[in-house]
Amino acid sequence: MNLEQNFFDRNEIFADLNPQQAQAVDCIDGPLLVIAGAGSGKTRVLTYRIANLIACGVAPWNILAITFTNKAANEMKSRAQKLIGSRAQDVWLSTFHSFCARLLRREIAVTGKFTSNFAIYDAADSKTVLKQCMNELELDAEKVVSFQAKISDAKNALIDAAHFREFTATAESPFARNVAAVYELYEKKLRENNALDFDDLIFVTVKLLREYPAVLEKYQNRYRYILIDEYQDTNEAQYVLTKLLADKYQNICVVGDADQSIYGWRGADMRNILNFERDYPQATVVKLEQNYRSTKNILDAANAVIANNFERKEKNLWTQNERGEKIKFIDCATDKVEASIVAGEIRRLVTQENFMYKDIALLYRTNAQSRLFEEKFIRDEIPYVIIGGLRFYERKEIKDILAYLHVVANPRDNIHLARIVNVPKRGLGLTNFNRLREFADEAGLSIMEVVRDRNLLSKVALTRTFRQRIQDFAAMVTLFTEMAKNLSVDNFIKFVLDESGYLKMLNSPDEGTATENAARLENLGEFVSAAKDFITANANADLDEFLNHVALITDLDATDTDESRVRMMTIHSAKGLEFPVVFVAGMEESLLPHSHALTSRADMEEERRTCYVALTRAKKKLILTAAERRMFFGKEHDQDVSRFVEEIPAEFISRVDLNAVHTYQSTTRSQSYTQYNYTPPTAHRPARVTVPAPKKISTPVTSWHVGEQVNHRKWGLGTVMDIDAKTITISFANPEVGLKVLGLRVAPIDRV
Repeated sequence: MNLEQNFFDRNEIFADLNPQQAQAVDCIDGPLLVIAGAGSGKTRVLTYRIANLIACGVAPWNILAITFTNKAANEMKSRAQKLIGSRAQDVWLSTFHSFCARLLRREIAVTGKFTSNFAIYDAADSKTVLKQCMNELELDAEKVVSFQAKISDAKNALIDAAHFREFTATAESPFARNVAAVYELYEKKLRENNALDFDDLIFVTVKLLREYPAVLEKYQNRYRYILIDEYQDTNEAQYVLTKLLADKYQNICVVGDADQSIYGWRGADMRNILNFERDYPQATVVKLEQNYRSTKNILDAANAVIANNFERKEKNLWTQNERGEKIKFIDCATDKVEASIVAGEIRRLVTQENFMYKDIALLYRTNAQSRLFEEKFIRDEIPYVIIGGLRFYERKEIKDILAYLHVVANPRDNIHLARIVNVPKRGLGLTNFNRLREFADEAGLSIMEVVRDRNLLSKVALTRTFRQRIQDFAAMVTLFTEMAKNLSVDNFIKFVLDESGYLKMLNSPDEGTATENAARLENLGEFVSAAKDFITANANADLDEFLNHVALITDLDATDTDESRVRMMTIHSAKGLEFPVVFVAGMEESLLPHSHALTSRADMEEERRTCYVALTRAKKKLILTAAERRMFFGKEHDQDVSRFVEEIPAEFISRVDLNAVHTYQSTTRSQSYTQYNYTPPTAHRPARVTVPAPKKISTPVTSWHVGEQVNHRKWGLGTVMDIDAKTITISFANPEVGLKVLGLRVAPIDRV
């Protein structure tokens, strides 16, 4: 290719790269696998590679770069702009879901099933539709979470409703057959509402590209150079999408690390990166092993832990950073002591070692672990923020106003219409509304289509008052539709808030407390600001584009804050982040590794990768904690120290006294608790126990045995870990649920 240097010096691209990074950046044509260890500069490689492609004559619009969060995409775009200026704007750099949403807006009409103004349903909207389906099929809607998970898994595996029914037609499990029936009805309702759920964005895109060769060729020719970040986290649908797009020119660069594959529970398939050379035999492979983040002690410990895994590509992280302090392991008597010890150590780091609160992260395996730390931090006035908690866009008032905007953008959207038709209260009773919805469903029309047709509306058995009020509501939506064409998005939102009566409702003494309403008004003000920021960054953006933007925001896109507060989050939420000081709490068997992994080597290896990710978030200091006894569902359990702690060689780890002397060799815990006024336990922790052999137990309800797979009506699939006379302990596959101890006689579980 001819070198173009009319806007920057190509040599500058390589000046800041180490030899391996430079090799990856300079490998222009053909497939490229970059194995990028933690903290090895993978974002730099991707950004500089984009700059080098353009320097070598590749048109920016022929480059597609995909990553997993909007935050990462924006950071990459910002870095690219600093290198190559405005040309970076023409590179399509986004998440998988953003890319697919944009493609579908342009191409979905060819299918004849959806129009370009389709709605994107989030998890809550999807659950609402699924509950409707389950009620219509006379199934227990309390099990909706399990059904939602199964359908999501099917879509991520590219299995549509028809094929899912074929697979389950002869299944012995009634649950599987019921999921098949719900899946078919769910898809029908999505089409009727001109809506896609989040999984559909990739699923429908793959289906479209497979079924319409002309569309596929159009995008293959458009995106001749493809870069995929975090390739180890791709699922089947993402893998197939990538392979389809890259098939013609084979100029695909994937960057990732099998040792950081921790999302198997939500469909990520590590084999995609392990088998890349099988898919592309001519691939160049580059390993990035120099770490720029952590101290030597932290890296050596992490390397020692992950070396115990079998399924991985061999590499060894190294660094020129200082040796640093040994990792501290604090073995506590109870989970309450653990919270106090961590709080005390954070205080000491801030007051004596000049760290700021925002330099410190507290990581844990499950969300349930956060409660004791929160309570202690509040009592000790330690400022903190939980990353991955309730998202801003999940708050009721925000979802209400978003529902108004969705109905304006897509009048066929019955789900969002149902949410706001009587918010604020308009005297539109549920009985009459359900009659109207049933009539619309039977006619194959949207509710708004029926309301706007007087002849049709007259055929519905509605009260005279309801009929008038629903027509008034429709007239208001029509007004909103016209105003949306003439106002900027932020001003349009203000108009809707005012004209809908929503602001008046929040200023009413009959609607919640004054404090609650003030907070809701503040949130709505922030929502208007978010719209203003969006249109400032995206000139001439319209309502559809704003709704598209909001629908694709994830909780991982809001992990940064300038406020000096301790960051608290699950290890999974910490992926891609780094902090000067990291605490990892709950380093115990059944927590890390999680109990659901104790009987499976594959699951255990994912738990070890999760531990590896936690360890490699730390830059300067790493503190691990464990509790000898921990409370689960009101019952205290003896805990064993995690095997991952034992896998760290002694030269990299030390036990800690939080008083003046920071290291000691004794195995007793007495010194650790002096300053917190705790009486140390007198007995030592028993040796680690192995998982017991399967045992049977009979109850008047049913018989269960350890290791058996069950399905809980709310929490989904799990594995029986222990049974006693009154309780059953289950490890659920969803790490957000984790380990639960349930009453044996009343647990709502079914055998899988």
